[in-house]
Amino acid sequence: NTWKRCQGQFPLTQNVTVIEGETATLTCRVDQNDNTSLQWSNPAQQTLYFDDKKALRDNRIELLRASWHELTIRVTDVSLSDEGQYTCSLFTMPVKTSKAFLTVLGVPESPQISGFVSPVMEGDRMELTCKTSGSKPAADIRWFKNDKEVKDVKYSKEEDANRKTFTVSSTMVFKADRNDDGAVVSCRVDHESLNSTPQIAMQVLEIHYIPSVKIIPSTPWPEEGQSITLICESKGKPLPDPVLWTKDGGELPDPERMVVNGRELNINLLNKTDNGTYRCEAENSIGLNSAEYVLIIHDVSNILLPITVIPSLTTATVTTTVALTSTAPSATAINTRDPNTLAGQSVPDHALIGGIVAVVVFVTLCSIILLGRYLARHKGTYLTNEAKGAEDAPDADTAIINAEGSQVNAEEKKEYFI
Repeated sequence: NTWKRCQGQFPLTQNVTVIEGETATLTCRVDQNDNTSLQWSNPAQQTLYFDDKKALRDNRIELLRASWHELTIRVTDVSLSDEGQYTCSLFTMPVKTSKAFLTVLGVPESPQISGFVSPVMEGDRMELTCKTSGSKPAADIRWFKNDKEVKDVKYSKEEDANRKTFTVSSTMVFKADRNDDGAVVSCRVDHESLNSTPQIAMQVLEIHYIPSVKIIPSTPWPEEGQSITLICESKGKPLPDPVLWTKDGGELPDPERMVVNGRELNINLLNKTDNGTYRCEAENSIGLNSAEYVLIIHDVSNILLPITVIPSLTTATVTTTVALTSTAPSATAINTRDPNTLAGQSVPDHALIGGIVAVVVFVTLCSIILLGRYLARHKGTYLTNEAKGAEDAPDADTAIINAEGSQVNAEEKKEYFI
């Protein structure tokens, strides 16, 4: 608002905005006045004050200051009907006037939320409407859910019966979700008459939903002889009843080792018979839900140290007529890996160890077979020599003498290497 100014002898006024029920002050000033009278009149052109004389009988209108240079009046308990254009007149020849517009703000009533029910089932459609009346100009309505503004709303306004104020409403539609349980839904009314202090209506959502169930094992790798705890985590509203544990569709087979403690299933001294599908069921007044966990018991972990197998040298020698020698590959020829590499391994190379053992067994068997063949040949040679000495002998003694002579004249011993 600014003062209306003009050069010379001319009245000056200022527009005024006031909230309904409060007090409005109207001032008319004249910079140069040669004892000329001042007058205030209302929008109906009724004189309120002429200089310091009250003209209209209205107890709400009071005189504050009256002089040749100023005429100030006050209107208390301002109503919407007081709004309009007020005139200050300076009775010169001709009469000079100045206008001041009085704006009265209509304060919106406290907002009300309709359509709210509690509790509501998950998945149901909710339609909440916030409404306020008596605002001038029309108020603004905003929706919030847990302090986060909701933009997807429908806004409407209509003029009240007095044709001066407005009734405004805003509707928010959404589907109930378990994540909204306990959320605070608020409707906020903003208006310039509220002096930056909005009016707020709030409701707390209560969503009922079927339980959600999840099984959490205490260890991801259960082994024989150990213990395991299966935790049944269930959430629902209303709060689910105590959970029910089953195995493979039936009751727990070993209650002494399988102990239910609240929502936990403790299984002690695990063995392979504990393998199976465990189910946890949770139920409330809305419905029933369950989760399953497949338990597989593993063998006890054995930590094996690397083993280096060194086959021994196998030799067979016959000193009679033939010497048979068989040498197995040495450990260094078979195992070509770096010893430092083997020593650094935490788990043995079972394939390598098996290969080495197989080679040793194979070489040993070959040696035994070759030794047997040699012994068989030696026996045949002896019988052949004995027969040669007895071919021309008339009796046994002569045969033995002939055989010994044949051996004396025999060639030197030979060794055959196979």
